[in-house]
Amino acid sequence: MQNQIRFPILFGFALAVLAGCAQTPPDTMAGVGFGSDADAMRAREMELAGADASTERLAPPQLLSSEPLAPVTAPGAPMRTVASSTGVQSAALPPGAGADDIAAQTAAALAASSGTPSAGVVTTATGLSAENDFTAVSGSRTIQGDAALIATNRAQYQVIEPTALPERTDTAQPNIVSYALASAHPRGTRVYSRSGSNLVAKAERNCNAFTSPDMAQAEFLAKGGPQRDRAGLDPDGDGYACGWDPAPFRRAVDN
Repeated sequence: MQNQIRFPILFGFALAVLAGCAQTPPDTMAGVGFGSDADAMRAREMELAGADASTERLAPPQLLSSEPLAPVTAPGAPMRTVASSTGVQSAALPPGAGADDIAAQTAAALAASSGTPSAGVVTTATGLSAENDFTAVSGSRTIQGDAALIATNRAQYQVIEPTALPERTDTAQPNIVSYALASAHPRGTRVYSRSGSNLVAKAERNCNAFTSPDMAQAEFLAKGGPQRDRAGLDPDGDGYACGWDPAPFRRAVDN
């Protein structure tokens, strides 16, 4: 009796094992996760396409003009601008129309569309200013008014009289202008004795410390010049440091 019960159980277990072995193995050529990424990407694209289609709205058509279109002109024909109730349209100009005609018609069309009269096209200097037009000026100004304006300007005009130069308060500092006027010999004339070696090379090196010959001359006079050259700025003994020239100051007084 027990054997009869065990046989069906063993037979069912064997069938279950065979059924499990008969299942189709997975496709190993697809790779791990490749199929799921492709499906997810395709689903995402379909979702985005559906969202764009659902959110896109077309703008309603707008009426630009209720007037009929202007006739088509031949290629190369000049265009002119004419006024309309809704805006400015272009039409063909007659042959031989010049730039002045085009500008005048354009200004007239713009004035008509804006509701203001055309001021005309300025093509000459008179159109820019009517100051030289006696007819236009006589309507706004008179000879008596111009004379009064000239008299007012003359009354406000003042001539400043020259005054004396201020006195120098700090007379202890050397004055290169006074020194230039007090001396008379030209630059390069040896007047004072200088002793030492390599005086020219030392003077060139020392003069590089000054931004101008005027400053070098002031320093030269402050340190005992021209009799002494303690700063080493006057190797030739002319009394002028670093090539300083007193001639411009002398010419200013002579003139």
